[in-house]
Amino acid sequence: MKTPSITRRDFVRLGTGAAVAGAAVKSTLLEPAVLAAQTATDRQKIRFASIGTGIRGCDLLRSARKVKTGILVETADLYDMHQKAGLEAYGADVPTSRDYRRLLDRKDVDAVIVAVSDHLHRAIVVDCLAAGKDVYCEKPMSHNVADGIAMVNAVEANKRIFQAGSQRVSNIVYKKAQDIYASGRLGQVTYIEGHSDRNSPSGAWVYPIPPDASEQNIDWKAFLRDAPERSFDAVRFFRWRCFADYGEGVAGDLFVHLLSGIQCVSGINAAPKRAQSLGSLTYFKDGRDFPDLLATLYEYDGVTVNLHCNQNNAQGEPIIFYGKEATMTISGNTLTVAPQDTRPQPEGYSLNGWTAAAKKQYLEEWNDAHPAPPPALAEVETYSATPGYDDTADHLANFFRAVDTREPVVENEIFGNHAAIACHMANYSYFHRSAATWDSDTKTITG
Repeated sequence: MKTPSITRRDFVRLGTGAAVAGAAVKSTLLEPAVLAAQTATDRQKIRFASIGTGIRGCDLLRSARKVKTGILVETADLYDMHQKAGLEAYGADVPTSRDYRRLLDRKDVDAVIVAVSDHLHRAIVVDCLAAGKDVYCEKPMSHNVADGIAMVNAVEANKRIFQAGSQRVSNIVYKKAQDIYASGRLGQVTYIEGHSDRNSPSGAWVYPIPPDASEQNIDWKAFLRDAPERSFDAVRFFRWRCFADYGEGVAGDLFVHLLSGIQCVSGINAAPKRAQSLGSLTYFKDGRDFPDLLATLYEYDGVTVNLHCNQNNAQGEPIIFYGKEATMTISGNTLTVAPQDTRPQPEGYSLNGWTAAAKKQYLEEWNDAHPAPPPALAEVETYSATPGYDDTADHLANFFRAVDTREPVVENEIFGNHAAIACHMANYSYFHRSAATWDSDTKTITG
């Protein structure tokens, strides 16, 4: 770890707003851990295939290029241009097709990355597991509660490795936050807040439609699969996150990052007991099903979690852990721990209603009881990842290592399912206009 100096102005620029007056500031640069440990060995590389080479699929392949322990051997996507884009992203000429089932017959495919629309997760993941493949599935793990339960059961039945694709769980900054949280230095944490805000058409998934998009180069029937039948609609294909038939809106696309990050840091690995949502569809009235503003209050054991996503105002993606002794903030790849000033001090405000004599007596007695000077305030600490840090590569490296060693992954099907259930509860509450309650016995959401 390196500890570069940081000025007060530098600290303010970090945007935490949580520093206590008079506290010293210490900054530490975190060195990447997982990728740094990856070395070329005589061990056979993990041979993997990628199902889905659209936006996220190509991002995953670019990150996978940095992981020495894996090698891409085949891809599949329903759109011809996506197939070509995937090969460009990884920089390899491997077989590619529209039908993912073809690659499942390959005995030399150890693992599969699934990066398709949410409504296809269950069917494709279950097929991959049944074919004996280990699976990395992009977030949110499931499209609905039933799909998530089926995926959990399939992982167990087939005895395979499964990792959900919320990369913050492997992020070195979140790992540091996890250590700090577990140490108890924050004191009791009863409230956690997070938000993910954007203010652009792209941030609201209004993606441009490629000029060549047609039924000739897109397998529309395979895209629909078990979704309601309808004629070809390029908007639905490329902006599927907007529609309940295929996606989960801001909850599934954005809440899930906040939830998985909070679960990682706090050690929470359970579905929330209750969720209450409010929101609105204010600006992007383009036929979508989901709101462009969603705020949800969650109840976990001993902790209240408050999340919101706003697609009409960009304020970043901070997560704040409010402890009795300190406040911890993660913003991007920077972590800040600012102490709460809990040092003993005499009462001030309520003495305004006392007589001068009574006030004088109180202060004299208080000073006699506290003769020693107050201890120095703890330092404000900041931790940052090195510039250009790629936590997706670390997350993939964690997955490939688990495939090789058969050791547990950092984000298994139970963890991923709990985060997904919380997303489903947020949407349930919004659309039903009532609190959503998780019934752990029946594994259903009720309202």
